[in-house]
Amino acid sequence: MAYDLEEQEQIATFKAFWGRYGNLITWVLILALGSFAAYNFWNSHSRKQAVEASALYDEQTDALTAKDNAKSQRIASDIQSKFKRTVYAQMSALTAAKTAFEANDLKTAKTQLQWVIDNGNDEYKSVAQLRLAGVLLDEKNFDGALKLLDGKFLPQFAAEVADRKGDVLVAQNKIADARAAYVAALAAMGPKHPGSQLVRIKLEAIGGTAPAAAAAPKAAA
Repeated sequence: MAYDLEEQEQIATFKAFWGRYGNLITWVLILALGSFAAYNFWNSHSRKQAVEASALYDEQTDALTAKDNAKSQRIASDIQSKFKRTVYAQMSALTAAKTAFEANDLKTAKTQLQWVIDNGNDEYKSVAQLRLAGVLLDEKNFDGALKLLDGKFLPQFAAEVADRKGDVLVAQNKIADARAAYVAALAAMGPKHPGSQLVRIKLEAIGGTAPAAAAAPKAAA
């Protein structure tokens, strides 16, 4: 096919452009397509892992109900080894810690909670730290519990942290400090928090008085 002069110039320009940038454009397209394929594969892989981890976690909740600590620990180990990047790994470790604690297997409970602290996101880490402090309190490791409670927590856990500190301080017979901790917990909770009544009871039991802002709401007339 014959081309007129203008078309020939356009073809020549294109050939020159392609000769200079063609390889670069080709590699950019290959990388873009590769990234897109990898993204789709990763999403598909992540969904598959989440489904499999979810099925295992359902089995673990049944083990929790049945108080089958051995089965709960096996499932937690499987999820942590195979699906560590899913949220179910953190949930499973917390569940395994609960079944171990209820079976009076405090060593395993602490190991599972520490796993969450080392591998979980900030929210699950905060939960695990609170629960581990409770285990240490039961073991009368008061200094260890307080050290853990002085660590980093998300702001929304401030009330629970102060409440747990109060429990530890009462166990140490540091009553004045315990009162201050419970008052701080009530201030962070507010009067409508579901845990505020229990904290008020603990505070009053050691001779403290709830601040007016945290006083129990009056019943409607």
